[in-house]
Amino acid sequence: MPAGEHRAGDRIYDRQLLLGEKRNDLLSLDEVRRYGVDSFGDPDHVSIYGMPPAEWYAHGVRLLGRTAVECTRDDLADRIGQDIAEAARALLPAAPSTLIDPCAGSGNTLFWMQRYLSAAAAVGFELDEGVYDASRRNLTIVDSGIALLHGDYREHASSLRSSSGRPLVVFIAPPWGDALDEERGLDLRRTTPQVAEVVDVLAAAFDGVPMLCAIQVYERVDPDSLDDVAARFERTDLRIYELDAPGRNHGILLGSRA
Repeated sequence: MPAGEHRAGDRIYDRQLLLGEKRNDLLSLDEVRRYGVDSFGDPDHVSIYGMPPAEWYAHGVRLLGRTAVECTRDDLADRIGQDIAEAARALLPAAPSTLIDPCAGSGNTLFWMQRYLSAAAAVGFELDEGVYDASRRNLTIVDSGIALLHGDYREHASSLRSSSGRPLVVFIAPPWGDALDEERGLDLRRTTPQVAEVVDVLAAAFDGVPMLCAIQVYERVDPDSLDDVAARFERTDLRIYELDAPGRNHGILLGSRA
């Protein structure tokens, strides 16, 4: 369906619909592509695991409405994975033992991080049962090797501590929900859980272990919330990727702790 064209009576497939009425529905291929067209002018916008929608759907991959909105799509996850790997080589004293995503969702960012980082394990946590069930199945289909665990990362994080003390790499992207306002931007204090809370929990669980964190942000981000998170690291680097229309681009805040 060309951008901007709709059949009579069609609803607009946007963030509001997929995080609301369609939140826990498994989307059809047509719905996934319509979300891409209606929101971004691109039917292949929700490309994950290295495949456009038609291809991953044909393999049996399925996404909930909320996951289609919240997932880090391929072109963005690819750039994030490359930049994390580059930063890890520059800032960490040794290769990481584990890649961690406390709020994994689709697990697509971990999927791409694995392509660029050599680590013994890649572990994601997902609290929502529906998202967990769908993503675990999807990650098995694409043969990712990611260990997706159902539950709260706070209860299990310390068990991932390496006895060798080797560094960890963490991707932090809690669901944004209403933390993202198209006019005001992203407030990192309103994510669920708050980004600063995730950093604090992991810093305590891995005290004394070198750690590199990549925190997903938006082109427009509340400066006070960004400063609050950045203060928790010894070194930071903010990167915005110009992959979307001006004002709608995503990025990462890279932060390292010795």
